[in-house]
Amino acid sequence: PCWPSLTCAWGCPLCTQCWDPVGIIREINLDFCITQSYFIHGLSFIESSVLLAMAFDQYIEICNPLRYSSILTNSRISKIGLTIIGRSFFFIIPPIIRLKFFNYCHFHILSHSFCMHQDLLRLACSDIRFNSYYALMLVICILLLDAILILFSYILIFKSVLAVASREERHKLFQTCISHVCAVLVFYMPIISLTMVHRFGKHLSPVAHVLIGNIYILFPPLM
Repeated sequence: PCWPSLTCAWGCPLCTQCWDPVGIIREINLDFCITQSYFIHGLSFIESSVLLAMAFDQYIEICNPLRYSSILTNSRISKIGLTIIGRSFFFIIPPIIRLKFFNYCHFHILSHSFCMHQDLLRLACSDIRFNSYYALMLVICILLLDAILILFSYILIFKSVLAVASREERHKLFQTCISHVCAVLVFYMPIISLTMVHRFGKHLSPVAHVLIGNIYILFPPLM
């Protein structure tokens, strides 16, 4: 297995190093590591936003089918897409840029085989309060808010479906929703698992951290 670590000596570039059983070392420059972190978190926010947009689409299609085309016009869909991209990649710029100017003064091992904002904060010797609070705000305002709105939309959808008289129609509508519900679970379950491991799994083997991290980064797109 490949064990990532982040090292810094005064005056040398920060890098991640991976050792495998035959002794091959792989490195990544700090700038590339920060860039990777930017895209990992930005794309996660995009996926969360897309799932919310899909939930809204399902709600309109099932609860207001006659108004579907008038509500979700092409211009409105374009605005939703631009809003998703903007809020996913714009609001994470400040904490990501600050990572470049932190001092990293100890030898450490990253929790995962890729760069994440919280891992870089753990290695910094600078004041990280802004990044910590800002990142928490982003998680609450994007991931948590999206999850709540998705849950609320499906409560309304299920109420509408259960009000349908025909059993066959209810079955058909549930089949329409089940694929999206599975997509939501595939996205949020690895995030919840990763958060729980970071918060309560300090005593776990590094293998567990690497495994959960790889599931988080690989499982949703593979599904």
